[in-house]
Parts: sequence; structure tokens; C-alpha cells
Amino acid sequence: MKKLKGLDCILLVDDDEVSNYLNTILIEKTGIDVQIEITLNGLMALEYLTCSGRYKDKPGYPRPGLVLLDINMPGMNGWEFLNAYNSLDENQKGNVTIAMLTSSNNIDDVNNAMHNYGIPDYIYKPLTLPKIQEVIYKHFPGEE
Repeated sequence: MKKLKGLDCILLVDDDEVSNYLNTILIEKTGIDVQIEITLNGLMALEYLTCSGRYKDKPGYPRPGLVLLDINMPGMNGWEFLNAYNSLDENQKGNVTIAMLTSSNNIDDVNNAMHNYGIPDYIYKPLTLPKIQEVIYKHFPGEE
């Protein structure tokens, strides 16, 4: 397993547990030494990133280098998460790359993600090994 600089953790933000399971397997198949964390909506992801709520007193949660974010989720959806994330201070944001991973092929969603939120990658579900490898090596090209 190889270690990539800046990629200790990938955070999956998706309410679909089957997708999270399959995406975890795909990420493991990349051969990259990375911890995979899962949150089921945007609010849980914000709590994870800010070490608050259910993650307040739990040490050892690594900061993700990459967040794979779904759009349509109950509670706090992907757009609401991005609005809240963008209002965080820089220390809480860290050096995180956010990629949309969604079944929405609505051109308005694609444009909103890329132009209004500056999301560098918009990935259509289902995730595949080539898709995740492309995103990972685009943003984390160097080995430790």
C-alpha cells in the first residue's frame, strides 16, 4: 500500500449506506494507504470537520484530504453543507479537496457546483475505480 502526501483520510458524505460500502471497497482497491470515514449527511460531516457534536470528545479522527459529497441527503444536503463549510474559519476548513459524487446529471447542479462553489470535480454515480483514481491522483500526485 502506498501513502500519498496530504491524503490520510477520505470522508464519504452520503446517506446511501450501500453506496458507502461499495465506495469503500473501490477506494481500498486503489492500493492507497488511506483511512475512510463515513458520515450520512452534511451536518454529520460538519461535525466531523469541526470536531463538534458527536465527534467533540473523540480524539484520533484524521482530517480528510478528500471529501466525496453527495447532493441529495436528508437533514443537511450537499448545497447546505457547502454553504456552512464556506463560512468556517480557515483552520477548520484545512486543506480539504471537495468533490461532488452524485447521481444528479442536472446541468444546473454541475454549473452550481463548479462555478458557484468552485468544486473541482463533479463525479456521476456510480463511482468506479478509474474515476476515483483520477480524482485522487489529480489532487494528491506525490508519494510520501
